Amino acid sequence: MARVTINDIAKYAEVGKSTVSRYFNGGYVKEETRNKIEKVCREYNYQPNYVAKSLKAKHSYQIGVITPSITSRTASRVLTALDEELRQSGYTPILINTNHNRNRELQSLDSFTRMNVEGVILLATEITKAHKELIQRMSVPVVILAQKMSGTVNVTFDDYHAGYDVGMKIGKTAKHPCLVMVSKYDKAVGVDRRKGILDGLAERKVKDIDIIETDFSFDTSRQAVQAYLAEHVPDAMICATDTIALAAFKEIHRKGYEIPKDISLISFGGYTVSQVLTPSLCTVKFDYELEGRTGADLILDMIMGKTAKSVRIGYEILEGESVK
Repeated sequence: MARVTINDIAKYAEVGKSTVSRYFNGGYVKEETRNKIEKVCREYNYQPNYVAKSLKAKHSYQIGVITPSITSRTASRVLTALDEELRQSGYTPILINTNHNRNRELQSLDSFTRMNVEGVILLATEITKAHKELIQRMSVPVVILAQKMSGTVNVTFDDYHAGYDVGMKIGKTAKHPCLVMVSKYDKAVGVDRRKGILDGLAERKVKDIDIIETDFSFDTSRQAVQAYLAEHVPDAMICATDTIALAAFKEIHRKGYEIPKDISLISFGGYTVSQVLTPSLCTVKFDYELEGRTGADLILDMIMGKTAKSVRIGYEILEGESVK
């Protein structure tokens, strides 16, 4: 049988040649159309030939960047620093926002395998089995920010010890704290940071602990805290992020409680806005700009064939006035 061409794929999938071309180059294609093209490719065992393209452009000077959000304070700080570092080295980031959608994140990784990028940086909220399998098959270097994956280069924060120090701090005065956490799907924040807090509280012999879960958004967090405060009165709230703490701050005041007289409040992030509050927020500051610059430097080293090792970034506690 003659070798199947891109024209054949378009014919069998009943789509235009330009759509097939866009699919193979990582452009946007509707999910239904994508599925039709993939089905035809599997049926005819079709693999695109990128040899000619590679010979023409040994270096594309493009880096694929996948982020769960472009609006969050954390992501914007990381991406701004990463972008600046890459551009100073002559590389252009190609950004894909997944809006915290796991399937879109996997699709984005898959898209970059077909694009002429020299490396990929993934700002991950979760590392699943599917992530691991896909990343291990990729032919370009990959750097993962915020999460750990064995066998890859990662840039992470010391979430466990940051959590432990917060637990120890709150445990000095609190007897009935509430942890406002994100899901355990996020290992760094939902697992490591949570475990550190609980271990710190345990060290202080604090046992009467409530835990509620929310996501990273202000609105959902505010609803979760509102529902909790309708039936409970903790003497402290430990929030997984500053955005969650801002939601808690709003609801604590709405219920007529004073911070920190009635309820201490502490969180993680070190956002500038947290210092504008009255009282100012006690928070763990992470250097997100350093995370972005480090991720960029590591991927550039890997592209040049240098050995790159995972990096763990430290933290500092901004005392503020929101804890007794």
